[in-house]
Amino acid sequence: MNIEFFLELLVNGALTGLMYGMVALGIVLIYKSSGVLNFSQGALVMTAGYVTWLLTSFGLPIYLAAVLGMAVLFGFGLLIERLLLRTLVGQPIIMIVMLTLGLDIFLRGLIPGVLGTSPKHLDIGVGMAPLILGDVFINRVYLVGGMVALVLFALAALFFRTRLGTKLRAVSDDHVSSWSVGISVEHAVAVSWGLAGVCAVGAGTIWGTVQGVEWSLTALLFPAVAVVILGGIDSIPGALLGGLVVGVLGSVIPGYVDPLVGGSTRDVVTSVIILLTIMIRPYGMFGREDIERI
Repeated sequence: MNIEFFLELLVNGALTGLMYGMVALGIVLIYKSSGVLNFSQGALVMTAGYVTWLLTSFGLPIYLAAVLGMAVLFGFGLLIERLLLRTLVGQPIIMIVMLTLGLDIFLRGLIPGVLGTSPKHLDIGVGMAPLILGDVFINRVYLVGGMVALVLFALAALFFRTRLGTKLRAVSDDHVSSWSVGISVEHAVAVSWGLAGVCAVGAGTIWGTVQGVEWSLTALLFPAVAVVILGGIDSIPGALLGGLVVGVLGSVIPGYVDPLVGGSTRDVVTSVIILLTIMIRPYGMFGREDIERI
């Protein structure tokens, strides 16, 4: 075995997994505070990428554009709650989940249709030349993306230790009880969607730099779902560790198997992770196991 090749796959896979974790973090934040599985996070990442690109096209530096984009997507998250989710208060949870899926399809068609389907270039200013450590080549954009992901995870963990974060967790546990003690459920859900929009900007900017900003960024929902299923859909540490596992396995296994079978095994690996987790430990590594008595 070529140890340098293995280490290169391992390191770049781990960094890729952290970037998957940024997408998954938005899903976790919404579920952790509202109990809703958000299938539109991939479309939010795509939308965030387009917003960042649009702001840079007006001459703004990329990092200022990303910060302003976070404000825009936070507001967009609030708007989603006010115009869409609030109309479904009291409806079965599956209807809200289906609404997020419909939102994904809507944004996937609308945003590229308005702003163009050709890939838009983003440049975070680190250069495309790899960082060379010995004989190991590390993608610089992945390295920056991994650091951004760690910062977002740390901020999310700190947020849920605040008074507002505690209120959001209470809302996730029981809407009726939260209402009874004076917690605004609508406000909590709106904040969670706004925060998911902030995470989408981080992911959209980095992934937009890696592969360009276009509709295919919505496909990041697939590995992100694998991450939250593996780590636990309500666990921030689970999203971090799950991202690392999905990223490493999705890099190392295809690195050795693709040359033998002609490629395209990454999605197979991701699918196997989802299936095995659901069959063996359906609440994930760190997810909360709810036991209902009947």
